[in-house]
Amino acid sequence: MTVLHSLEELSKLPGPVALAIGVFDGLHLGHQEVIRAALEHAHQHQGTAVVMSFEPHPLTILRPGAVPPRLCGPAYRRLLLERLGVGCMLLCPFDENTATTPAEMFLETLTRDCRPLGCISVGYGWTFGRNRGGDIHMLMAHGERDGFAVYGVPPVRVDGQVVSSTLIRDAVSAGELGRANRLLGRDYALYGEVLPGRRLARQLGFPTANVRPEAELLPPYGVYGVQVEVDGQAWAGVANLGVRPTVETGEAAPSLEVHLFDWSGDLYGRSLEVRLGDFIRPEQKFPGVEALKKQVEADVILARGLAEARAGGKNGC
Repeated sequence: MTVLHSLEELSKLPGPVALAIGVFDGLHLGHQEVIRAALEHAHQHQGTAVVMSFEPHPLTILRPGAVPPRLCGPAYRRLLLERLGVGCMLLCPFDENTATTPAEMFLETLTRDCRPLGCISVGYGWTFGRNRGGDIHMLMAHGERDGFAVYGVPPVRVDGQVVSSTLIRDAVSAGELGRANRLLGRDYALYGEVLPGRRLARQLGFPTANVRPEAELLPPYGVYGVQVEVDGQAWAGVANLGVRPTVETGEAAPSLEVHLFDWSGDLYGRSLEVRLGDFIRPEQKFPGVEALKKQVEADVILARGLAEARAGGKNGC
């Protein structure tokens, strides 16, 4: 994927440029519709689709105390965009100057830098510019004047509610991952790099990959049945999300320790997408390592049984 870091770089792209604009945290069903409209326009007009987002989150400047925790970090967002077929992303710097730019000037900059601007796709209620002075009606007026299409994508509803990142955060925080999955349009997952650990799990007989999640928002700590894709094959497993109170002292950063059933190999340095499934139990502190080992053995048996039941008795699927 090509990643741009300024509006001026849009001039390098083959036009017409089809822009999908938004924060796109989580890339839920609503976001996907906004992006799909830009992709279709670019395909129909032999142009370039660009997903345009902002870094840092605009609320960092506009309302610092209200910045929500991210559902996915930059690397995972990039992976999800690639799966949608996106080949170019613009991470537009958001600072005081951006926040105070009038909406009219922002649109003039886009039409100047795109050669030409083919379309802008946004959520129907999206606002932009100083004091949120720009909206879908301004976009349409400029589009008619300057010759670009505007797609104001209506809200997507699931279970009678408008899909939003806020709803997904609420679901994840409450451990309602089934509801989060429906809003996302995919299985909720944590993504991160496998880092060296203390190898305690290996001593317990269950080697694990120690994943440091990118996401700033995590579901409740505990043990989960999981599924991880490695080199194109999906492996079932069990994972502990939390701070490992039995073996850690003081404050520890949350980690995701993943044990894949029937897997053998080196995962260090890889980035893994760990799809969380069944919640098995909360994280807890045990009186010692032996008690922890017995519980891990029971967790593995239960998680393996649940995975085999879902897969019709086929392991590693």
